[in-house]
Amino acid sequence: MEDPVPTLRSRQLGDALRKIIRGSGLSQKEVALRLQWDQAWLSRVLSGKRMCSDVDLAALLATCNVVGPERDRLLGLNYEARKPGLLQQFGARLPEQLHVLADLEDHATEIADFQPAMVPGLLQTSEYARALSRGSGHPEDEIDDRVAARMARQALLDRVPEVKFTFFIHELVLRLPVGGDEVMSEQLHHLLRLAVRPKIHLRVVPIAAGAHAGIVGQFKLLDFAGLRPVVYLDGETTQLFLEETAEIAAYRRILKDLAATALDRGQSKELIADLAIDLYPEQGDHNAQRRYERDLLAEEQLQQPQR
Repeated sequence: MEDPVPTLRSRQLGDALRKIIRGSGLSQKEVALRLQWDQAWLSRVLSGKRMCSDVDLAALLATCNVVGPERDRLLGLNYEARKPGLLQQFGARLPEQLHVLADLEDHATEIADFQPAMVPGLLQTSEYARALSRGSGHPEDEIDDRVAARMARQALLDRVPEVKFTFFIHELVLRLPVGGDEVMSEQLHHLLRLAVRPKIHLRVVPIAAGAHAGIVGQFKLLDFAGLRPVVYLDGETTQLFLEETAEIAAYRRILKDLAATALDRGQSKELIADLAIDLYPEQGDHNAQRRYERDLLAEEQLQQPQR
């Protein structure tokens, strides 16, 4: 029988069980022998591709000396593992649950991201992220941690094997003066530097488009090799991960509509360059500055390593 596609919870459970087995000092083979299980079956449980009964899970946890609240948590996770999707609630503090999103991003082959109100986190400069966090009213003693976590996640842009990114950003985001002119100037130039990378498709949804499919709000769709796609929705105190087939299809339709509405890659880079120039028009002739920006883009494209 073909294995089911793992859900977020079954993958979480499998990851937790692998850590427990490593911490017990036993190998997977030794655990399987003690429980008289087929080793291949145990391997599929640990990968999230097979479900096990509460009785079997309790036996595995007893073998690895897991008791108390952690045992109860894992049994509860096993009960939920058959359900696609995941809602996490974490209150007002910096969410420890961000590791779920980071793990998904690390395993993704393609990521599509729409942001109507801010520059996507993976594309933010540290000063933009700091100004954004401060303006959002986050406690001052959390801001450094939030910024550091966001900057650390950007290593994904240089991951090997590469991830294909498509970012849709509303034009209003580029015009919103987060942190002031200096911060926005550096942020816009940072977007231009990233936009020349072959695997980063940056598209701007123009104000002139009016109402558009993405008006439902920000979201991120992640695709994987051999795993169920996931839509990620982020709130101030919650994270929602969607996996149902109908939900994924709905957000794919939104992405298709956004692709038809947004400026193409070249037009998007030109608009960002114009906005960067407009921040400091007193520095020289507009056309000369514009030619400089285009020459800079062409040079950066030449400097990209051949892939």
